Amino acid sequence: MLESKIVTVFGSSRPKEGDAGYAEARELGYALAAKGFVVCTGGYGGVMESASRGAKDAGGRTLAVTARFFQARTNRWVDEEIRVDTWESRLFELVRRGHGYVACKGGTGTLVELAVVWEMLNKGVMEPRPFVVLGGFWQPIIERVREVELGHPSPWGEANNRMIEVASSPGAAADYVAGKLSSPL
Repeated sequence: MLESKIVTVFGSSRPKEGDAGYAEARELGYALAAKGFVVCTGGYGGVMESASRGAKDAGGRTLAVTARFFQARTNRWVDEEIRVDTWESRLFELVRRGHGYVACKGGTGTLVELAVVWEMLNKGVMEPRPFVVLGGFWQPIIERVREVELGHPSPWGEANNRMIEVASSPGAAADYVAGKLSSPL
């Protein structure tokens, strides 16, 4: 039996049940799990909780990478926890585990996650993997960075190929990742 592919979801810990961002991430988790993906998050609240919850709603599996640094417990929708010592170890384990990535709206932590994955893809530190941002929140930042990346010849990836897709809905994000993971990148 083939092991399911893992999609790592990044996003804010702030949204609560009843918030639009919570509902959107729950729908994302559902859509990813419905396509057979294991949903991996940082394991705590907000987007991490709601994406895990959505995956469980669809009968899917969930994985969390947590850090002792945060001294917090995983949300109740996590099937398997991988606990590391530091924030940095957590970040790179979340990246390492993912076959694809979705970044939801978030703060500085999500910005760091988005930037690290983008840079690793851009510099060829890892093989190409699908990366999508959900909604337009990150689009102004992405476009500003692309101005620099595309402003002159470069041997790096972003100069030759866009590495981040923008999806208008959770279903579109899941479709994009599924399409890329079922065909050669």
